[in-house]
This record gives sequence, C-alpha cells and structure tokens, in this order.
Amino acid sequence: MTIAALDIGLKRIGIALCLDNKIVMPQTPIMRKNRLQASVDVDTFLKEWEVETIVVGLPLNEEMKRRIQHFISLLKYKCEAIFIDEDFSSCDAKEMAKGVFKQKRDGKIDSVAAAVILDRYLCTLKSF
Repeated sequence: MTIAALDIGLKRIGIALCLDNKIVMPQTPIMRKNRLQASVDVDTFLKEWEVETIVVGLPLNEEMKRRIQHFISLLKYKCEAIFIDEDFSSCDAKEMAKGVFKQKRDGKIDSVAAAVILDRYLCTLKSF
C-alpha cells in the first residue's frame, strides 16, 4: 500500500512517501505559487505514485486547519485522506536535520516534517 504525507504550508508543501508501511522517504517539496498550481502538482505526484492514502498534518490554528482542509478538497486525485495532529513536526524535523540542510527556504525541512507526520501515523497503525 502506497501512503503519502503532506505538510501543507502557505509557501511550500512537504511530501513524504512510504511504499511498504516501514520506510518513510522525504520527497522533493512543492513550491506554492497559488492554490491551483499547488493542487495540480500534488495531484500529479499522487497519480504518479498511485498513492492509496494521504496523511495530512493539521495544526491547532483553526484558520490554517480550515485552509488545509479546503486545499485537500481541491485535489482531483481521489484517495483516502486522513488528518492527524502535526504538533511539533516542524520542530522535530529541524532538530533531525541540524547541520544537514543549508538553505532554509528550499522546502527540504517541510518534506522532513511530512516524513515525521507519516512516521507518527505508521506508529499508530502498529499499536493496534
């Protein structure tokens, strides 16, 4: 089963992929110019990898939560969407990537944050 995670921000969308329910791989992030371009790019990625489930990180902030849910509704590629708490995923990603990434605005940290979100989701599956 192919699962992808999205860490959706206003400027970048971090993406991580898991093909075997074990190994999570951060992918090239999507740089957002606007919602339409970003949704087409996410659709293309999901279709290319034949993703069956997307795990979407949701923040505590109600405004951002609403924006993220709206963005997911724009996707034409249909698969199961699971929303989970993304608390501290970016902080964890920054800590994990200390000294590894030089540029801060290239989106790599966002994809590592998506990997953290996906790891958390996979851990919940294993606990059942």
